[in-house]
Amino acid sequence: MSLADDLADAARDEIDRACTLAWRELAKHTPWGDTFEGFTPLGRAVCFERSYLWEGQPGEDIRVEVHVYESKDYEAGVRLTRSIKRETV
Repeated sequence: MSLADDLADAARDEIDRACTLAWRELAKHTPWGDTFEGFTPLGRAVCFERSYLWEGQPGEDIRVEVHVYESKDYEAGVRLTRSIKRETV
């Protein structure tokens, strides 16, 4: 498996985890972001960035961004984005 594939697998796993909370739970903490060190599925040491941002105005959909990269090569990392739709309650 190539480095790019390994990073992509790690990014997909991380964005799946990042989207497990419901809009209502995330809205209390948006905007928010964090960077931490971890490992890819093949055991490579990488950095994970996770951000929760408003898509537009506060209270609208939440944009989830994940970036996984080796510390020596930030630009070669994999970025994924998803949206969590605002709950209409």
